[in-house]
Amino acid sequence: MCGIAGIVAVDRLGPDDCARAVAMRDIMSYRGPDGAGLHSDAQAVLAHRRLSIVDLAGGHQPLSNETGTAWVTFNGEIYNHRDVRAQLEGAGHAYRTRSDTETIVHAYEQWGDECVHRFRGMFAFALWDSAARRLLLARDRLGVKPLYWALAGGRLLFASEIKAILKSGLVAPQPNHRVLSEVLATRGTAGDETMFEGIYKLLPGHRLIFEDGRVRTEKYWELPLDGPDPELERMHDGALIERFRSLLQESVRLRLMSDVPLGMFLSGGIDSSAIAALMAREIDRPVDTFSVAFSDRRFSELEYARAVARAIGANAHEIVIDDNDFFAALPRLVWHEDEPIAHPSSVPLHFVSMLARQHVVVVLTGEGSDELLAGYGKYPRAVINWRAGAVYERLVPAAVRASVAGALVPRLPGRAGRYARRSFLAMPRNVSAMFLDNFAGMPVRQQRELLSPAALAGGDAYASSLAYFNEVNGRSGILGRLLHTDIKTYLVELLMKQDQMSMSASIESRVPFLDHVLVEFAARLPDRLKLRGFTTKRILREAIRGLLPEEILTRRKMGFPVPFGQWTRDRWHPVVREVLLDHRTRERGLINPAAVEHLLAAHRDGVTAGGDAIWALVNLELWYRTFIDGEGVQTLPNPVRDSGLGTRDSSVPQTIDPGTVESRIPNHESRERTATV
Repeated sequence: MCGIAGIVAVDRLGPDDCARAVAMRDIMSYRGPDGAGLHSDAQAVLAHRRLSIVDLAGGHQPLSNETGTAWVTFNGEIYNHRDVRAQLEGAGHAYRTRSDTETIVHAYEQWGDECVHRFRGMFAFALWDSAARRLLLARDRLGVKPLYWALAGGRLLFASEIKAILKSGLVAPQPNHRVLSEVLATRGTAGDETMFEGIYKLLPGHRLIFEDGRVRTEKYWELPLDGPDPELERMHDGALIERFRSLLQESVRLRLMSDVPLGMFLSGGIDSSAIAALMAREIDRPVDTFSVAFSDRRFSELEYARAVARAIGANAHEIVIDDNDFFAALPRLVWHEDEPIAHPSSVPLHFVSMLARQHVVVVLTGEGSDELLAGYGKYPRAVINWRAGAVYERLVPAAVRASVAGALVPRLPGRAGRYARRSFLAMPRNVSAMFLDNFAGMPVRQQRELLSPAALAGGDAYASSLAYFNEVNGRSGILGRLLHTDIKTYLVELLMKQDQMSMSASIESRVPFLDHVLVEFAARLPDRLKLRGFTTKRILREAIRGLLPEEILTRRKMGFPVPFGQWTRDRWHPVVREVLLDHRTRERGLINPAAVEHLLAAHRDGVTAGGDAIWALVNLELWYRTFIDGEGVQTLPNPVRDSGLGTRDSSVPQTIDPGTVESRIPNHESRERTATV
């Protein structure tokens, strides 16, 4: 895991471009605290920050081929590099190191741009072919590793993080309002645009070629789009479960490639527990597991994480955080994420990463299983809604349906009313309404209330997501299309959270569920092995039965809930109100102040659950101040104590320099513990 950056000119580099590349590289020092490298010639400069994991002595970057005509700077891991190396050495290529980085440059010599098909792993790399005056950027198939680029003044800039491109001084931080509605609704962008005007992300499974001043991007990999495989549908479930277990075990085994200590992020849910159990079978020592929870036991999964740790004989490390920790870290983590933070769970992920860094350098995670195997509760609800809605439309006249939606549903009390309002009884039977807007972070209807017309000028918030839904063909039903859409959109944003929060603590995170061989197999599986009634991830539950306690296999999914809504009803309500309604926010012209004030009051009084919208708006405002206003990392006001005496709580830490890699977890030395298992 590393940080990469660089500048390639159409003609010649400017006199300051090498210094710019160094600044781009070093603003990401936490991504690579073990070393820094630079290569430049008349037209290109490549920069690298290193987190040493494989070939500690010889894997320095940028790295070249034998003749020095091709140079690579690389972030990630090629897990099958030894197999590819054997092929390349057989073809006459001479290696100088043991690193997987060198395999990339020789593979490019041998196979050109098609080399990406040979790699099994997570990667984002830039390869400069000086003889051809040609730059190749490539990103792994599922988007585990990030890569951003921009054009400025006859140059192409690239980096692992957006802030590095901004640090060049060649691209000004300007907001991209075209994607604002999409970001608020879906928590990210499905296309290649970012929240910054003129800065783009290279999409997963894509490569970019910069040559003769022109940029060309192309897709080199795609999920299977033709639905479940008829041959697999005819196979016995037991054979498919065994094949899945074998592929998952192989994926875990591949991701243990390391010359430094490894551990496991363990939540106590089935996904991370499965990986931990399979990891324990592959190593000859107890697995180090790392778990985080909130001091409020209603939002803690520690008892389940402990049960898993006992079952596999792990060394379990835990950290418990509270609201002070959360809000103290939040502004700095907005800086780390580059864009508004989509998920409150990013904050505890940072803390558990800081805990892990005290013991290991690499962790495995359970990310990706939900989108691959229909793990979210929204999938059975969406499928039932879709099918029931079809029957409802066929049997009930349109006028009656309109009367039910307009007159009956709004009068239904309590839970029945909440369910009805999010069902076929109240919404049109289309994907935008039933799936996308129904499970949005901030639905479009709510955006129209809270935001100004200028903020919503970007068009359809769901157009890009619908394009992914509609590109699936063949035999795929509604579930297959929904999973495909989420893998291409929601999962990519989750992976960015995973990368940025783990790298904020100089930790490499690896994702066994997203090995592309496993993903291709899972995509072709019959729906019955993913979702049966309300039982999600059926094939995974069966594949690991016997390795984990039954309570882990059958428990309800918590999804790492964060009590942000509760906190902002109580002592943090004045703080978020101050952020959202001060003069800077009002003058920005993005919100409807009266509507936001009403939202805050209704949320405080328990009339509505406004936590998701408040979270989105607070992060948007912190992002504006940090990047667009150029104010840097913010400091939130201290809340009033719960005592009601009006005193200020002095326990909230002040701003921490984001460029400093912390060697410990602030205020938590006494709260980390190794659990008794």
